[in-house]
Amino acid sequence: MAAGGSLSIVEYFGGDDGYRCGYCKHENGNFSHGMWSHTMTVQDYQDLIDRGWRRSGKYVYKPIMNKTCCPQYTIRCHALNFHPSKTHKKTLKKVNRFLSKGEMPVEKHDEGHEGEPMDSVHEEGVQPPPQDPLKIDHSEVQDISTSPDTDTTNSAAPTMPRDDAEKTTNVTPKPGKGADPNRPLCRKAKDLRKERRLLKEQQKQQEAVSSSVNPAPSKSASNQPKSLEGFITESLPSDPLHRLEVRLVRSNPPSPQFRASFDASYQVYKLYQMAIHKDPPDKPTESQAETAPDGPDVGYGSFHQQYWLDGTIVAVGVLDILPSCVSSVYLYYHPDFSSLSLGTYSALREIAFTRQLQQQSPKLSYYYLGFYVHSCPKMRYKGQYRPSDLLCPETYTWVPIERCIPRLDISAYSRLNENAQAGDARALKELSRVLVLHRRTVMPYAAYARKRKGSNDEKEVEQYASLVGQTCAERILLYRA
Repeated sequence: MAAGGSLSIVEYFGGDDGYRCGYCKHENGNFSHGMWSHTMTVQDYQDLIDRGWRRSGKYVYKPIMNKTCCPQYTIRCHALNFHPSKTHKKTLKKVNRFLSKGEMPVEKHDEGHEGEPMDSVHEEGVQPPPQDPLKIDHSEVQDISTSPDTDTTNSAAPTMPRDDAEKTTNVTPKPGKGADPNRPLCRKAKDLRKERRLLKEQQKQQEAVSSSVNPAPSKSASNQPKSLEGFITESLPSDPLHRLEVRLVRSNPPSPQFRASFDASYQVYKLYQMAIHKDPPDKPTESQAETAPDGPDVGYGSFHQQYWLDGTIVAVGVLDILPSCVSSVYLYYHPDFSSLSLGTYSALREIAFTRQLQQQSPKLSYYYLGFYVHSCPKMRYKGQYRPSDLLCPETYTWVPIERCIPRLDISAYSRLNENAQAGDARALKELSRVLVLHRRTVMPYAAYARKRKGSNDEKEVEQYASLVGQTCAERILLYRA
C-alpha cells in the first residue's frame, strides 16, 4: 500500500465469466469482479473492504453476491468488546500446555479452520495480468490535489439453591396418607424467584450501607471476567519448556527483519501448501509468499506476524493494518503443529494485537476476518468471534450477525439491512467526476470522454465506479489505455 500523498492506480477487469468455487467445488459457479492494484493507499483499501472488496496479493476482488454460488459476506469483530468462547479458551489452554509442559494434542487438524480455502493465492480461475503489464512510470504521472452490540454469549439460567431444591422435590406420598405433614407446603417457582430477587436486593443495600460506614477495597476488579490477554498468558511458568515469540515485520517495502527471515518463512509456506492444500512441490513460489501491496511509512500497511518457537518460525500471519482495523489476509503454519489449532490461536492473538493498537489510535478498533460464508458450514467458524457484524451487500452498512443468521438460513443471498428505505450512501451519482489515468495524465472522466470521442468504455467505467462507490471513484485512478 502506497504511502501518504501517493495515489491508488487500478486496472479493472469486470467479472462476466464464472470459475471454480473453492467452497462448494462448483466448476463455474463462482463470480466476482476484479481489478489489479498497481498502487493502493491504506485509506482507499479501507474504503474498498467496507464495500465488500478483498485483496489477494495485488489482485482485489469483489464477489457478485446475487450471482455467485457461495455468497461471501465481509465480517468484522468488535475487538474491544470481544470475549473468548469456551472453544477459544480451550485452544489457548492447549497451546499454553504445550509451551509449559510440551504436551502435544492428539488431533491432527486445526479445529475451526479445517478445510478453509487458502486466501494467499488468487481465486481459482482468475488470471491476473503479468507483473506490471502497463509499465507505468509513476514518477511521470501528473499529480492532482487529493487527500488521501452486545455480547450474545448465553448466560446460564439461575439455578435453584440446594436447600430450596430439596424442599420442593416432588415425593409421592404413601397411598391413603395424603401429603406428608412433615414437609412444607409446595410453593410456585415464580414465588421462589421473586423471594430470591428480594433477598439479593436486601443484601446489596446492606453491603452499600456497610461499605459507606467501613469502606473496604473494591471487589469489582476481581468480579470481572478474565480478559483475552489474561487467557493468552495464563498458566505459563517463568521458565516454560518451549518459548514462543511473536514478531511483527513489515513485508513491503521489506524491512531488514523481513529479508533476514524470508527463506525460513518461505519454507514454512511451502510445507503448508503441500501438506494442507496438497500442492505439488514445484507449485508454491516465493512471489506468492510475498504478495503484499506497498506499505506506508509509519503505522499502517502490510505486515507479517511471525510466530517463533524456540528460535524457529512455525507460523506466519499476513496482516493489513488500516486506519480503522486490522485485516487478516491469511495464515500459513508448519504442518507438524497443526494439532495446536494455530488458525484459531493466531486469530485470538491478532484480536489482542488490534486492542493494543487501539490504545495508540482510538479509531482502529475492529478486526476483519475476511469473508463469512454461511452456505459453507465449515466456514461458519468466523461467526464465533463475537460480537461481530456482517456487511449488507446492498447498502454497505454493518448488521449484527445475530440478526443476519435467520435470513441466511432461509437464503444464501440476502439483503441484510432490514430497513427497506435504506440505500447506498456512497452510490455513484456523477460519472463525470470519476478519475482516470490516460497517457500518464490524471483527468476526470468527462475530460477523458471528450478526448476519446467515440470511446465505447462508458459502460465499463460506470460499472467500476458503482462498485467502488463515488468517494473512491473520485480518489482512485482508473487506468485507461
